Amino acid sequence: MRILLWHVHGGWTDGFVRGEHEYVLPVDAERSAWGLGRGGREWPNAAEVPLEDLAAIAGTLDAVVLQRPDEAKRVHELTGLRPGKDLPAVYLEHNIPKGAVPETRHPLADQDEIPIVHVTHFNALMWDSGKAPVYVVEHGVVDPGLSYTGELERLAVVVNEPVRRWRVAGTDLLGRFADVAPLDVYGMGGDGLVEATGIEAARLRWAGDVPTARLHAELAHRRAYLHPFRWTSLGLALIEAMMAGLPVVALGSTEAWRAVPPAAGCVSSDIHELVAAAHRFIADPSAAQEAGLAAREAALNRYSLHRFLRDWDEVFADVRGGPLVAAGAAREAPTVPRGTVL
Repeated sequence: MRILLWHVHGGWTDGFVRGEHEYVLPVDAERSAWGLGRGGREWPNAAEVPLEDLAAIAGTLDAVVLQRPDEAKRVHELTGLRPGKDLPAVYLEHNIPKGAVPETRHPLADQDEIPIVHVTHFNALMWDSGKAPVYVVEHGVVDPGLSYTGELERLAVVVNEPVRRWRVAGTDLLGRFADVAPLDVYGMGGDGLVEATGIEAARLRWAGDVPTARLHAELAHRRAYLHPFRWTSLGLALIEAMMAGLPVVALGSTEAWRAVPPAAGCVSSDIHELVAAAHRFIADPSAAQEAGLAAREAALNRYSLHRFLRDWDEVFADVRGGPLVAAGAAREAPTVPRGTVL
């Protein structure tokens, strides 16, 4: 197939474009939000097409993956095709709902021509998707390989905008863990983190946004991975850390409980239990390594790229009128049955 999509979420797209299709990514001279193209990434199956040329190739498109509420209108303006009518379409929802949860109504809730594809079951449960058909395709991650050494008695955290997002990201909890071991925090938009938390610089390092390969290497040297988010969709960095072999200490909210089994670390809403688990991993490298191996096995089983791409092919087959997945198939089912109210 030839699939049109915008480069909105680089980490998610990195897995999606590794399928057996051709992926069309619009590009403009400014490399804006409407024309980022590949964004400098090496995606061999992804072709950059200038915005002004989309109309010329409209007849060759087989489907579009929408990711922002105004993209359907944009596709119509650029191609003359109406998603869900002239062009098979799905709406990929990356985010957890905000506001009056769980009453938050999805922007596509009042139509039934474009299915909504959620990236976690928790997201699907929390959004009011109305009469829109609903699918769940859990994340698929490129395996970074087992690289864990854990020789540094430090905790790794990956979070974007930790100061602005504060309680949402669990930034206010970092001091409890800094008392256990120094923290290395990676991500974007974290300037002023040390000052905002009041944690001394010797116990908290803002490492900033680093290239993916380097991030994986640096995470692997830390003793454990800390996931302090109160409210978030499941972060790809958590899955990547697990695949690299890091044990996990995670706040027991949203989808973390599903991603991290008991053998892989500690998931709890009790901050005292989480701090105790961090203490245990720092004090016992062997326990940390054992939990990390369990974390890797769990992540490979649930979030493999093969499963992810297969599930997406099944969604497209359904949307384009192909055969449906048999009910009760012996696998991790990617779909919530059409018409289900969540």
